Amino acid sequence: MPESIDWPRMQLPHRRHRRSFFLILAVLLGILFLGRAALSYYVDALWFGSLGYADVFWKTLNLQWEVFAAFAAATFLILYGSFLALKRAHLPDLPAGHTIFIGGQPVKLPVAPVLRLIALGVSLAIAVATGGAMSGEWPTLALFWYAPRTAGVVDPIFGKPLNFFLFALPAWQLIVGWLLTLSVMTCAFAVFFILITGGARVLAGRLSRSVTLPWRGLSITFAFLLLILAMRVYLGRFDRLLDDHTIFGGVTYTDAHIALTGMLIVCAALVLGAAIAAINAVRVPRGRWLVMAILPAAVCYVTVQAVAWYVSSFIVKPNELVREKPYIVYNADLTRRAYGLNQVVQREFPAETTVEAADPANNQATLQNIRLWDWHALQDTLRQIQEIRTYYDFPDVDIDRYDIDGTTREVMLAARELSVDKLPESSRNWINEKLIYTHGYGITMNPVNGFTPEGLPTLMLSNMPVQSTVRSLTVTRPEIYFGEMTNTDVYVKTQQKEFNYPQGQTNNLTSYEGSGGILLGGFFRRMIVALDQNDLAKLPFSDDVNKNSRLLMRRNIRDRVSALAPFLTYDPDAYIVLGEDGRLSWIMDAFTISDSYPYSTHYRLDDNLINYMRNSVKVVIDAYDGTTTFYVFDSDDPIIAAYRRIFPTLFKDAALMPPDLRKHVRYPELLLKLQAEVYGLYHMTDPEAFYNREDLWTVATEVGMGEGGQQTTQAIQPNFVLMKLPGETAEEFVEILPFTPSNRNNLIGWIAGRSDGVQYGTSVVYNFPKTKLVDGPLQIEARIDQNAQLSGQLTLWNQQGSHVRRGALLVIPTGRALLYAEPIYLQAERSPMPELRLVVLALQDRLAYGPTFESAMSSLFGGAVSSTSAGAVPAESERRTPVSGSLIPATADLNSLIAEAGKDLADYQRLTAEGKLGEAGQKLEELKRALDKLNTRPK
Repeated sequence: MPESIDWPRMQLPHRRHRRSFFLILAVLLGILFLGRAALSYYVDALWFGSLGYADVFWKTLNLQWEVFAAFAAATFLILYGSFLALKRAHLPDLPAGHTIFIGGQPVKLPVAPVLRLIALGVSLAIAVATGGAMSGEWPTLALFWYAPRTAGVVDPIFGKPLNFFLFALPAWQLIVGWLLTLSVMTCAFAVFFILITGGARVLAGRLSRSVTLPWRGLSITFAFLLLILAMRVYLGRFDRLLDDHTIFGGVTYTDAHIALTGMLIVCAALVLGAAIAAINAVRVPRGRWLVMAILPAAVCYVTVQAVAWYVSSFIVKPNELVREKPYIVYNADLTRRAYGLNQVVQREFPAETTVEAADPANNQATLQNIRLWDWHALQDTLRQIQEIRTYYDFPDVDIDRYDIDGTTREVMLAARELSVDKLPESSRNWINEKLIYTHGYGITMNPVNGFTPEGLPTLMLSNMPVQSTVRSLTVTRPEIYFGEMTNTDVYVKTQQKEFNYPQGQTNNLTSYEGSGGILLGGFFRRMIVALDQNDLAKLPFSDDVNKNSRLLMRRNIRDRVSALAPFLTYDPDAYIVLGEDGRLSWIMDAFTISDSYPYSTHYRLDDNLINYMRNSVKVVIDAYDGTTTFYVFDSDDPIIAAYRRIFPTLFKDAALMPPDLRKHVRYPELLLKLQAEVYGLYHMTDPEAFYNREDLWTVATEVGMGEGGQQTTQAIQPNFVLMKLPGETAEEFVEILPFTPSNRNNLIGWIAGRSDGVQYGTSVVYNFPKTKLVDGPLQIEARIDQNAQLSGQLTLWNQQGSHVRRGALLVIPTGRALLYAEPIYLQAERSPMPELRLVVLALQDRLAYGPTFESAMSSLFGGAVSSTSAGAVPAESERRTPVSGSLIPATADLNSLIAEAGKDLADYQRLTAEGKLGEAGQKLEELKRALDKLNTRPK
């Protein structure tokens, strides 16, 4: 009887049927998956084409598929080719088959064909996965390929140009990482063959001292691995310029004198090891030679680490400042360049404390545009008085400047968007959500310090249809089809009229008149769109949709720009702009970022660690038809220059932006906040001061409102101000942030980002005298809390079914002094609508307040009595505003002033005895004012 039976070649019919079934199922699943992807690509192509960016879509797709194909093919060839080579090398030692028993009968399975089939499947799977992963890295590879060859910054250690670090180094690191992964896999294949062939020798009894394991295949793959490790170590030398340390970032003294040279030695040792492993493959292979191959690199690595530790511990640490001084200078200089701080203009600001130093007569533009509406409070108020219907919302409030009757005024705008999620449940159906409720309507606009007698905003644009109180402001296209809350896709130009706005007992209806969106066309395209939009049960059978109907998709402006240019980083705070033609547009700031700028310290931006940032692009999105345009505002940025070479039709020069939009661009908040964080440390140019952190700054903090109305301490947010900068002759729109010394509350300086004219994009820092103590926001907040009349009134308001809501404290330079302004609102417990009840203004040594901005100004600059009561209106002779230039009230009769002071003193004593401390505090303030009048009375 034979010892074994070869596997029969004839297959049973039911096994053939089963194989055919699984093959057909796999083909159908593949067609379904690929068909779905093809439909999605087709609709995306239509969408890009509708915006005029079809070439951007096809260029991106080509780049992705080229990267996928190149890396998938290379991965498959390396893996499967290495398997075939190893199989061929170990073929004499491979077992011919493996015997298993079926029904008591031994059956011999062929090993080589099974291994080949497994290797083919594994190689294909890894290749596809690798190609997919690398296709997601197409921007890194495309930037390397299209990078402009420009001269500029070179690093001080290697002398490499900036382009090498921004473009070449990331690409080479990506490729070497890919090769390292493949080399490890090929080594794993070699080990696998050693195990199975070695096992076969053991079973055959052929393993002895004279017959060793087959090391040849592993020697070749190991040599390949060592060469890739050598490349990785070599590139790691450049990574030293990107390391962050406790005191500074970049190459240190120890790195420059020991580590970088040591890494070259380790790199050479790895190449030597690769040569040893290769020699071991061509001679009689021995396992100990593989150990010898890694020994030189291991010895060199340990030696370099030991020497570096000695130098760091016994040479650098005792003399750290002296040794690290030049490297601190490198880090400080290149960090300032990386964040655009090398061009910051520094000026001195005296921060005087007197009323005269505020110079109100020459700073009327600043004083008349102090923002007293906290945007959170305004948003809550607008939601009560301007939403009109529950399905409208104001997701944000923006600050801008507009020409109002020949005068530039700072205003606040809010877009009234439609939230489909707020529709009544009974109205949540496909027709309403896709065809009828398609857009928001209109905007509101109010001056930043405009209030009605009831404490509500003075609206210049409001209601539906939009009503304007200013002749120069008109809205001709109030419909908002694209915005911050438009998260659903809709169909327009249908037979169904669209809801425009409520009008009495009926609704005003409209039809879309724009050219935006994808034309649905004939039945075939409509079916494709229906499949992509999951509307297969509705869209093809709707009588309302015809061949002229259009699909508006990606209507959320953030999704829209991210789909068009995913390689840019966007400021989350887009803002609405009213053009001179009455159309509404959104403007978004876009940035190029990198984490490989040489010698620059990394800072966190959202979830990314970066060490380079430029506000290179402004994106304009038309709120009606969705037209999206990318304007380049920083042509010197090498990253945006590379992307312009990749996508020449995507970007336009800033000079082509329409003038009525150009005058509304502004210094981005995200950039100023990051620059302020970096500048707090890197404004120190002296290495010794930098090393000791002698003059470390932080962004000033203020008292804010947390969850549940609890007061919290938080960093001040950038404040847009229409003002005349100290030393300038005209007012301009700037964004400012104040600084305090680290762990202190007093102010030390402030930074301003400029937005107008030729000064756009520049910044200036004003330094306060270090010998003078200038109150910070928290100290002004403490003075407000310690004021007897104010604290008494605030306590009283908090006990009468309402609560006090304090707005953001603004720090505004005016003249040679700092003006502090804080609005205080009163909000009923059962109403979310806050109303302005008090305005507090302060200078360094003077605090004034009033129920209106005018009364507070009169009290601060005109000498009127501060009061929390709306009825306490100062006399006409005491209401001199800063416009007149007079800072002292009109001369009063001496006897009247004495009588007034005596009455105030008597009232104070009486109220104190009655326990009415709040009213007593008010009388005490009035007494102080009366005495001030006596002291300032002309002699």
